[in-house]
Amino acid sequence: MPHVLKPDDILRRAHAVGSYYGFTSLSTAAANKKASSRNPYPTSLNLNGLDPAAREVVGMLKHVRDAGLTPSAQEPLFLWHSNAAPGRPSPKQIIVQFHALGVDHSIADAVLIRAVRSFIGDIAKEDPTVRLNSMGDKETRGRFARELTNFFRKHGPALPTNCTECAKKDVFGAAEMLLKSEATETLPSPTDHLSESSRKHFEGLLEYLESTDTPYELAPSLLSQGTSWTETCFEINSDARITAWGSRYHELAKHFFKGSIPSVGAVIRINIENRTEIPSIKDRSQPRFVFVHIGDEAKRESMKMTDEFRHARIPLAQSIGVQSLTEQMRYAEIINPQYLLIMGRKEALERTVILRERSNHTETFLPLDGLVEHLKAVA
Repeated sequence: MPHVLKPDDILRRAHAVGSYYGFTSLSTAAANKKASSRNPYPTSLNLNGLDPAAREVVGMLKHVRDAGLTPSAQEPLFLWHSNAAPGRPSPKQIIVQFHALGVDHSIADAVLIRAVRSFIGDIAKEDPTVRLNSMGDKETRGRFARELTNFFRKHGPALPTNCTECAKKDVFGAAEMLLKSEATETLPSPTDHLSESSRKHFEGLLEYLESTDTPYELAPSLLSQGTSWTETCFEINSDARITAWGSRYHELAKHFFKGSIPSVGAVIRINIENRTEIPSIKDRSQPRFVFVHIGDEAKRESMKMTDEFRHARIPLAQSIGVQSLTEQMRYAEIINPQYLLIMGRKEALERTVILRERSNHTETFLPLDGLVEHLKAVA
């Protein structure tokens, strides 16, 4: 008998996963800003030319802009959003989105993938599969487009007619059609044509996933759906009821914010049967700990421990994807916890963490082994 997906449970778990991984609900961020105005979609944006996932993303970006939220490299935004809300009947398909706006570093991709994988695993009650590829930047897409054009010219007689006809107008669309067909010809891979910057970004993401024990599989046949997407693209699936698509989307973000805002997001679609009114959701208790980490080594250790903190229900919050110590400390001031957990490169290599009691600045060095049990006792 399949597991029953309850709308309120989906939102509750989005709240929990978001908090532990550093994602704030868009409604909370907008309420804290206390600024709201409704403006039309930018005239520069061709809504009819967007694929379904891109349309969901631009809807979220419009909410962010209208709320007066302005992501930047100095103050990035890690947000989650849903079309379901307490007090309203559940939609037939619940859509949950996770986004990181303002972070160019591959850590944003890694944190996003970890968070979405944890969220889907929680609601599906099984480990989801992670498949990823990279389409690269504009330079890479140009190279890959030329390679696909040559491929369709060379192998045209052996390919389905609809694919070769489509390739005359849209080689990426033709490639997707070919992948869905039973043709035996092997398409070229975009990762063979990555620019230097795109190659480094993709390698950085893979290093984060491997060093944090995040299972994944490379999927050369996974292509981004349309021209809205760049760099990393990924799928995270559990079964037919729960699917997720994610990618970088700098070009979409340009329409809503001044300058270039590096952005990555994931759109999760959850098909449910129970469409009753969603009950109110109890707020999570005030975190007693805020985890502050400096450097890649500390970030990796924090990512590995996040699900352990969450499953043990340690009242903890953190901003894993935020590299700035100043911004992390500003976040801690807002949360105003009783304790700070502090880890730098030295502590990460020694597998320790500093527990600081904020009222008297008392510091205790704790080993990572057994940390959860120690925090349980303190909490």
